Amino acid sequence: MPWLETAPMQQRERFLGDHRRALLSMTELCARYGISRKTGYKWLKRYEEGGRPALADRSHTPLHCPHRIDPAMEALLCAARRAHPTWGPIKLLQWLRRRHDEISSWPAPSTVGDLLARQGLVPKRRRRRPIVHPGVVPLHTTEANDLWTADFKGQFRTQDGIYCFPLTVADQHTRFLIACHGLLSIRTVGVRPIFERAFRTYGLPAAIRTDNGVPFATTGIHGLSQLNVWWMRLGIQHQRIRPASPQENGAHERMHKTLKAETLRPPKRTLPAQQQAFDAFRSEFNQERPHQAHDGDPPATHYAPSRREYPDRLPAIEYPGHYIIKRVTNAGTFRLKHKLLFISNALKQQFIGLEEIDDGIWSIYFNTVLLAQIDEREMRIHG
Repeated sequence: MPWLETAPMQQRERFLGDHRRALLSMTELCARYGISRKTGYKWLKRYEEGGRPALADRSHTPLHCPHRIDPAMEALLCAARRAHPTWGPIKLLQWLRRRHDEISSWPAPSTVGDLLARQGLVPKRRRRRPIVHPGVVPLHTTEANDLWTADFKGQFRTQDGIYCFPLTVADQHTRFLIACHGLLSIRTVGVRPIFERAFRTYGLPAAIRTDNGVPFATTGIHGLSQLNVWWMRLGIQHQRIRPASPQENGAHERMHKTLKAETLRPPKRTLPAQQQAFDAFRSEFNQERPHQAHDGDPPATHYAPSRREYPDRLPAIEYPGHYIIKRVTNAGTFRLKHKLLFISNALKQQFIGLEEIDDGIWSIYFNTVLLAQIDEREMRIHG
């Protein structure tokens, strides 16, 4: 059998003692101890050179380690990680390369990751299996402003006890963070000015994707809200993810994780102080933080404002000539055949178009969006 792991030193000493007594040949002796002749001669040579201490196991550390990091490089990487505690090895290397042109050789990301773990700069966490929704339609964008994503990061309290509701808006194609603003509530009266400021600064997107919560949508017909009605008047398509499916807005949710790590641990003392933290995060996220989607370039290097400018006045809604045009009252109602019908409070003072598609069957449109149908025999709206 091979050396007993419980007492290897004793086994080697017995092997040497049996060899000195010369009762067995080297081949027989090695077979008796379950080792090769090469191993037997190795331990004889070590004993001759160093005596009994030489029989102890030696370190298996290689004499030369080609991927070992220079101490100066270690200090540089650790300092960068402490300055940006949420950045991984790839982002740190990309960020440092732009600032240290004099360094020609950089370690691999895996080597940097091992270094950060050894230095205690990476928190240990359980590996999670990725969750893939079987029915998710992947997003396809070809240029900036094809699609903006918007959401509220979960509310929290600042240290003075005031609730903060962070509203974030980002460009899906370039990951450029368009807005990050802490509001006192999720009401439309506070949300609309944030979008209006973004439209004036960066122009109009082709579409905006949100969840189904207030103020982006309601439980009314077609999910209409005052906010998405305004977007439709501007020619912006409103995309809503399926209920309870945040993975359909995955890039935005991932950005929220970074936002929370860098600005909300812990929350700031007051809402203005928290907004300063949001502004600093947005600036760094857009201008400095390397992004994996752009091979390490920050989002601002790929983003450009939309060519569609925000109009001073909402464009008029035009319907085909054969439509019957109705104006929705402040109560969300309109008349058809002397019958008062309710459609939505979100459409008050807006013009809708009715098209008769069959005998007594009408389709209701707002702009180009089909909202519902009416059957004259029942005089009920079917969404």
